[in-house]
Order: sequence, then structure tokens, then C-alpha cells
Amino acid sequence: MTSNVRVLAAQVLTPLLQNKGSLNTQLPAIERRCPEKDRALLRELCYGTMRHHPQLNCIIKLLQNRAFKFRDIDIKAIVLLGLYQLQYTRIPAHAAISESVEACRDLDKEWAGKVVNAILRRFQREQEELIDSLSDNESYQFNHPEWMIAKLKNNWPDHWQQILKANNEQAPLTLRINALKTDRERYLTQLEPIVDAEKTEFSPTGIRLSTSLNIESLPGYEEGAFSVQDEAAQLSAQLLDLQAGQTVLDACAAPGGKLCHLLESEPALASVDAVELEERRAGRIEENLERLDLDANVIIADASHQEWWDGTLYDRILLDAPCSATGVIRRNPDIKYLRQGEDIHETSKLQLSILENCWSMLKPGGKLLYATCSIFPQENERQIKRFIAQTDNVTEIKIDAPWGIAREHGRQLFPQINRHDGFYYALLEKQSKLTKTATLPPLAAVKG
Repeated sequence: MTSNVRVLAAQVLTPLLQNKGSLNTQLPAIERRCPEKDRALLRELCYGTMRHHPQLNCIIKLLQNRAFKFRDIDIKAIVLLGLYQLQYTRIPAHAAISESVEACRDLDKEWAGKVVNAILRRFQREQEELIDSLSDNESYQFNHPEWMIAKLKNNWPDHWQQILKANNEQAPLTLRINALKTDRERYLTQLEPIVDAEKTEFSPTGIRLSTSLNIESLPGYEEGAFSVQDEAAQLSAQLLDLQAGQTVLDACAAPGGKLCHLLESEPALASVDAVELEERRAGRIEENLERLDLDANVIIADASHQEWWDGTLYDRILLDAPCSATGVIRRNPDIKYLRQGEDIHETSKLQLSILENCWSMLKPGGKLLYATCSIFPQENERQIKRFIAQTDNVTEIKIDAPWGIAREHGRQLFPQINRHDGFYYALLEKQSKLTKTATLPPLAAVKG
């Protein structure tokens, strides 16, 4: 078993480059095999390389005579990791190159050491000229795949560059205070000697930290005083307008952040069902509920079907629909590589199926909040427009809020540097017959 951090990083990235898994699924197991002193470097290498993969891949194409064979994708991973170190870290060039060559030996591919050495040394010598030659290459310039850049230009002609720039930055660490355990002012006071922190602008329970750190070291973690959750995701609880005694469904509930926020926001709910398709991800929900001392009925099932449902209608439904996750690329940079343009069409069909199914479970007078962490209209406002057009007992409640931008249907947030992620919300109310569009009272920004 190797302890070479470059080899471990390559073992994380190789399945991704073969379109198997993601950083979230591959890194944890490898990280446990990594010496503790090297774990921060391992994460930096993996996340940094995937964050800059479009640029690094452009460079590889200039340096290679021919593409790596499928069986040698691990060597391509070593080259990507080496280029990332040379271009974006303070690791000395000689160390980055020599460790990359050594990694080939540890992978039992000593022959590849000469190839890796030649590629990295050429980049070291010709870096300025190579990068200059890519000045007209949009994938290099904006560090995104070409299809995504083109789609953003088409969907958001006034915002696409802002979105791409925010995607390339690291996201801030944001906490959600558990109102059942503490309050924001008190917790900010507890954080003062540890880290600089500030209130989020739009969520009354959010605190944004100035730097990332080990959250388990923060006061109140074991007691459930807070959770990690982006500000945009924190908006769902207030939009649903929960009341005591209501029955609630959280469809597609993993990892449970929004579910726990609902329970914290209204502790007197009659019952809460949380549906999740994957058993592994359902386990994450249970872990979060246990740490926060909350209770919900976790059901491993398909939210687009009804075999699991007992027929009891819900007062409120949160549908955090499966999506391209293009609003959270900065937290999951491998999305740039893993997503393809054609994926969105298939995802939108699944979204509509789940939405139609959940709608049949909602009481007349009940509300359904449709949410995604996508910035593509096909998964968001166009989806809601389509659903409203084919459904005769739905009223959209217009969201009048100080965040995001109003669309024909729903409200869209874009990722913001040092602030919230990209997100979309639309609020629907079920009627016994077609009625006119309602308007939700303004959600005042939380200041001070």
C-alpha cells in the first residue's frame, strides 16, 4: 500500500477520467489511506486539478504527440497533477517533476516516467509561449468545457462571464445555526477568538467564515449547534412557510441539510418523511439527524414512484430535484469534466417525472417548493412553465425577495464570489381548480 500522495491523488482521479464516480465518492476511501500529514495536500491536488482541468487538458493537447490509451489513464492523471503543481502551486518545480516520475514507478509503470518527465520539463521550459498560444481558446481562457460556455452565453448573455468567474473561485465556508440550540449573535461571539465571521445577508440563520477550517473543532459541533450549508440552500425553509401540525415531505432528501433546517425551523410539525433513492446517501441523512438531535422518517425509495407512499397527503413538499449541479461547480469542480450537454435533457425528464408524482401527494391548499442547484433554465424556469401549462390545479406563488433575479417562473440565483452558490426556487400552490397567480409577501433581507 503506497503512501505517495501523488499516487493516491492519481488513484482518486483515474476513475473520474474514466467517467466513473466523482470526487465525493472516490476521495474519502483514498483519504483514509493517506498519512494524516499529507491529507490537506491530497485534497488540494485532487480538487485543484479538477478545478483547472479544462485549462490543464488544453495544455496536455499541446504537449502530447498522441493521447493516452484507456489503460494508461492513471498516467494522464499523473501528468495533470504535475501540470497543476507547476502552474498553480508553490511546490518547487524540481519536486513536482521528480515526485511525478517516482509516482509512475509506484504505479508499476516505470516506462511512463520518461514520458511524464519529458512533458513536465517541456512545460516548465516553454510555459509562457504555450499559454500565449492558448489566448484565443475559450475553454482555456474561461476554464470551462466549450459546451458549457456556449450554453451559458445563450442562456445568460448578460451574466455568463460573471458565472464562469465565480465558478473558478473557491466557495466560502458557510454555517447554518441551529435555532433550537443557539442563536446567531451568541454563536458569532463564540467564534470571535477562533475565526473572522460575518452574518449572511439573506438567510437569518447563516454565518460565513473568512477561511476554511476543521468544522469539528468549532464550538458546539458535537452538540449540533450548527451545520455546514450554503446561504442559497438555507432559503428553502422560510419559503415553505411551515406551520405547527403540518405533514411534510422532503423528496430527494440527501444529504439532509434542507431537511434538518425544516425541522429546526418548525419543531412542532406533525410528521416529516424524507425520501432518498440511494441507501448510501440515506445513511448521511441519518447521521445528520442524529448529530442535530432531530427526527424524521427516512425512506429509501424512488421519489418518481409511489410504492413507498401510504396515501396520506402532505401540507408541504420540498422537491430539491436532481440536476446538473452547475450552480455549485466551485464546491464540486469535477462537474466541469463529468457533465455533458446531453445530460441535461435526460435530467429534465426525470425532474418532471418526480414533480408530477409529488404533486399528486400534495393536499389542496398545500405548497410545493421546487428547487435545484442548477443555473440552466431548462432544469428550472422552463421546467416549471411546462408543468404549469399541463396542470390545471396549480397556482404559482411569485417570490418577491431581495436575492437573485425574478424570472417568468421562479427566482434564479447565480454563484457569487465569497457569497452564495447558484440556486433556483419556484413555489407552487395546489388548487381544486385553476386560479390566478398569487404573490408571496416580500422576504426582507436580514441586515446588521
